[in-house]
Amino acid sequence: MKLRGSEIQAVLFDLDGTLVDSAPDLIVAMQRLRAETGESPTDAAGIGAVVSKGGRAMLRRGFPDADEARIESLLPRFLDVYFEAIATHTRTYPGVDDALATLEKRGVRWGIVTNKPGWLSRALLSALALDTRCAALVCGDCLAQKKPDPEPILRACALAGVDATRSVYVGDDARDIEAGRRAGTMTVAAGWGYLGDEDPLNWQADIVVAAPHDLLAALGLS
Repeated sequence: MKLRGSEIQAVLFDLDGTLVDSAPDLIVAMQRLRAETGESPTDAAGIGAVVSKGGRAMLRRGFPDADEARIESLLPRFLDVYFEAIATHTRTYPGVDDALATLEKRGVRWGIVTNKPGWLSRALLSALALDTRCAALVCGDCLAQKKPDPEPILRACALAGVDATRSVYVGDDARDIEAGRRAGTMTVAAGWGYLGDEDPLNWQADIVVAAPHDLLAALGLS
């Protein structure tokens, strides 16, 4: 499904790797955690490549010799360390601020659907002064279901007062595109995100956009 211009009621975004580049602070948190556990610094690039896949995926890269029991035991401390300096280096991607301002000017609602826990998402958005601007925020602990289940996107559409079939979901992971497709939204693969070695052309998104600067033009909203 493809929508254009005035057909679009809302644009919903994934958070990490789509709206914001949070990898630098997550990498710092991982290095701090390794120092706490008496281990040497690890490969930063490997961690950054899997940010969109969540904390456990990052810990598997940061502690490659750990079994799943240790990953689970490390996760709460990792998130706590990250929370302590959640927006020291994190910024919106170049072009995102202009895109959000243009959506607001045109009366198109925008929101966020993320698997990131609410306490972390709200703290990050508050630090970036985005929390009072989004029409909907659905986090990983808001519902029993997470992406790629469509329910979080459908909840965001309900909160924003928009029709899912007249909304767009933008994300940098295959789970994002699956969730948007199942929810009935138009889907956009964010080619600027944490793709690792994945090719977003394989995700069956309606369109792939290379950079945030190009998003609104691709949607007929520039």
